[in-house]
Amino acid sequence: MKPTMYSRVEIYLQQRRALGYRLHTEGRMLLNFARYADRSGHRGPLTRALALRWAALPRTASRLYWARRLEVVRVFAQHQAAVEPATAIPPRHVFGPAHRRQTPHLYGARQVHQLLVRSTRLRGRLRPLSYRTLLGLLACTGLRISEALTLEVGDADLAQGHILVRDSKYHHRRWVPLHPTALAALRHYDRKR
Repeated sequence: MKPTMYSRVEIYLQQRRALGYRLHTEGRMLLNFARYADRSGHRGPLTRALALRWAALPRTASRLYWARRLEVVRVFAQHQAAVEPATAIPPRHVFGPAHRRQTPHLYGARQVHQLLVRSTRLRGRLRPLSYRTLLGLLACTGLRISEALTLEVGDADLAQGHILVRDSKYHHRRWVPLHPTALAALRHYDRKR
């Protein structure tokens, strides 16, 4: 009996994860693809037509989403072709590029001020001050949100007036100087906390 697409994908995921790849989103997508293939009655190796039909679902999704789905199946197909030579590797860029940087939204001074004011209306004792401090820190330092959210108390040197970002982009460390107004806000937050 020929293996199902689901069993092929499970083996692939086990092997890749054993090599250290996490494949959280990609794994879910591939298992979804495998269920689709098996439910549609597909038997045998992966075909271009099958991959393209699945990638173009749902019909209401964006071409970027379809391209990402196709890319995930393509990587799986490349692996499968080594194990099962009859596997067809779907073409690249049928739906356009699979990755595109989102256009960043730059907040103006007025919008930042509105966010700071609105953060004070949040419920809780420390929550309004926490959000106000976080938003102010993002606005005046240029930190990435992921960097700001992983800061720990020991990362702020309030005496010297800087913050240590431990795991920056590409896993670098860097010191970020603080403006005196940001330093005052952090000291206030530290006292309240």
